[in-house]
Amino acid sequence: MAVKKLPIAKAINESLRTALENDPKVLVMGEDVGKLGGVFRVTDGLQKDFGEERVIDTPLAESGIVGTAIGLALRGYRPVVEIQFDGFVFPAYDQIVTQLAKMHARALGKVKVPVVIRIPYGGGIGAVEHHSESPEALFAHVAGLKVVSPSNASDAYWMLQQAIQSDDPVIYFEPKRRYWDKSEVDTEAVPGALHRAVVAREGADLTLAAYGPMVKVCMEAAAAAEEEGKSLEVVDLRSISPMDFDTVQRSVEKTRRLVVVHEAPVFLGSGAELAARITERCFYHLEAPVLRVGGYHAPYPPARLEDEYLPGLDRVLDAVDRSLAY
Repeated sequence: MAVKKLPIAKAINESLRTALENDPKVLVMGEDVGKLGGVFRVTDGLQKDFGEERVIDTPLAESGIVGTAIGLALRGYRPVVEIQFDGFVFPAYDQIVTQLAKMHARALGKVKVPVVIRIPYGGGIGAVEHHSESPEALFAHVAGLKVVSPSNASDAYWMLQQAIQSDDPVIYFEPKRRYWDKSEVDTEAVPGALHRAVVAREGADLTLAAYGPMVKVCMEAAAAAEEEGKSLEVVDLRSISPMDFDTVQRSVEKTRRLVVVHEAPVFLGSGAELAARITERCFYHLEAPVLRVGGYHAPYPPARLEDEYLPGLDRVLDAVDRSLAY
């Protein structure tokens, strides 16, 4: 078995390398992805090994990058686009939601647009404005897009492989503050379904549901709660659109309580959809209302204040206590 302990950034690099080796139609495109190897060095060494025609340094023009990727996909290629930071995706938002997401339906299924858009997202790195956004709900709302986010190196490797192989456009959100968190990756494993949630930790008293950077916080919260005699189950959603409501439902039918956690603002966040669906599905099982923990409905603050903005251990445990108090 080809098992390695890798940080998430290196797992993504190896996944891109595997895809480039296996399929000559796979291309990697973006600002500084080639000679520099990306600002986080996620694409380090790929241009040297696969050449400038397959690992392409683009102009600083996100709309042009995505528009070019759409054209390449229509000609049979599988472009993997990097948006350098989350807050830089908005110049390309028009291309993504009005072209990329609609092309398959507009052509009555006759054309496929296998484009992957990689977006490092979230806070916690002490960055300046526009470098710490969590815009996943904006894309999850758009029919025609798949939206996923890994929380560990194994998922980072395999979910990217599956995204590249998908004939539908996939928005692949990378939790940038977890880039150097290490875990084991089996590059010869048989991966689970791309859009299936997994139970990351078994528990009996309450379910915590999260994705991307917040899974680690929820695992820490479950460990802290265990010291106080509380048994928390952690569900890693992995996919934001489509969302695996069935796995969460099974967990909530067992624990009878749910707290949803994400970095993005609570107001109209993806957790709101999950809370509504579970309330509908599990109304007679729930012993407390579904609670949500997330960012505030405010612009992301300067770096010195981001620890106050980001949901951390204390805010998650506070929600747990409030739920268990019902």
